[in-house]
Amino acid sequence: MTSANTPPQPRRLLRLLLLATALVAVVAAGVAALLINIMERKQEARNPFFRVVEIDDRTEDPAVWGRNFPQQYDLYRRTVDQVRTRFGGSEAVPRTPSDVDPRSVVARSKVEADRRLAVMWAGYPFAVDYREARGHAYMLEDQTFTERQRVVKQPGTCLNCHGSTYVAYKTLGEGDILLGFERLNAMPWVEAKEYVRHPVSCIDCHDPSSMQLRITRPAFMEGIRALKAAEGIADYDVNRDATRQEMRSYVCGQCHVEYYFKGAEKRLVYPWARGHKIEDMLAYYDDIDFADWTHAETGARVLKVQHPEFELWRRGIHARAGVACADCHMPYQRVGAFKISDHHVRSPLLNINRACQTCHNVPEEELKARAEEIQHRIHDLRDRALDALVDLIHDLAAARAAGMSDEALAPARRLQRHAQFRVDYVESENSTGFHAPQEAARIVAEAIDLARQGQLVLREAGFRRP
Repeated sequence: MTSANTPPQPRRLLRLLLLATALVAVVAAGVAALLINIMERKQEARNPFFRVVEIDDRTEDPAVWGRNFPQQYDLYRRTVDQVRTRFGGSEAVPRTPSDVDPRSVVARSKVEADRRLAVMWAGYPFAVDYREARGHAYMLEDQTFTERQRVVKQPGTCLNCHGSTYVAYKTLGEGDILLGFERLNAMPWVEAKEYVRHPVSCIDCHDPSSMQLRITRPAFMEGIRALKAAEGIADYDVNRDATRQEMRSYVCGQCHVEYYFKGAEKRLVYPWARGHKIEDMLAYYDDIDFADWTHAETGARVLKVQHPEFELWRRGIHARAGVACADCHMPYQRVGAFKISDHHVRSPLLNINRACQTCHNVPEEELKARAEEIQHRIHDLRDRALDALVDLIHDLAAARAAGMSDEALAPARRLQRHAQFRVDYVESENSTGFHAPQEAARIVAEAIDLARQGQLVLREAGFRRP
């Protein structure tokens, strides 16, 4: 019988058999490829990094660490970007380099954009130069070339938050980082800067032998011990007692905090001995009768708040839910078989998918709108508080010029100190209140009340503004 005479039914069966054989072959190939891929990824996961170079406790150059950790280093290098969100980030402003300042790009001046800040800080270097915060890549050069350096001779203490200081501490302290910390603090900036060559680096947060997170800033070690003691926990050693999740915030809290320079030796101290709430810190300063400077217009002894992101975050819902700084600002991402933290540290609003949607099953645009609405409300309250504070400052300056005695001015000056600390706290904290919206709103609302109380005190003392 010829093929032409083959019945139709057997031909269909033959075609189905051939099709099934091909399908089985494809599936088998796919399963084999999947198994091979899984085996390769498991093999990769057994080796979290490839040791290309040896690193130790004095390897401060991040490029050397980057040879062993290329993915993390590539992300770290991206902190040179300047991308502005609605209420934060950094807008690049071109400038002509000079012998004094070789930078060709700087961040926008906040003082020039809002002259009320110059009134609040009258007589203090921040009234001369205060700019938007740029990425970690710029922390050292921006502090080196700020106009504040020419207004006042700043101490080496500033390097705690503006450079990779761990190796400098070890060098100056001959292996003792506490002694090196004390010696670096006491140096003038120009002299101390010779010991620091990089912005914050891998070694400032990681143990080179185990890659575990660690605290390397003695000021934080002492500050968190004092804070824990105030909470009833004695003899707290952060590198011994903190959990891994806590460390993912503590390493950030080494710098993103409020602090002051104590004594002639300019020792860096975090004012947490009574607690970390704003009232606790202000009470601490009042107890020791500390002031950063005397206000040029009013004569009030006032305080300059630094960047208290850590303290405000601790008062917010994310901290109470166990969310660490790194969860939002350095969220995990998958690279092959590896899960790594995104070392491109930035605003979560520039990375909503990884930073926010891991927990919030909401569209990106809605999450962004929610965050910006919170920030808008706090910024509006901040504006009103700043207006009230500036009004009080102008009234105090006028009363002083009119010859009102220091004794008569003292109550209003104290109210300026307390109102100004609150306004400056929210102004200098870099989330526009988002880290703890209700707390931020409470703080600026109290600032408005205290500033207006100060004006009433002056009225009751007989002052009438011309």
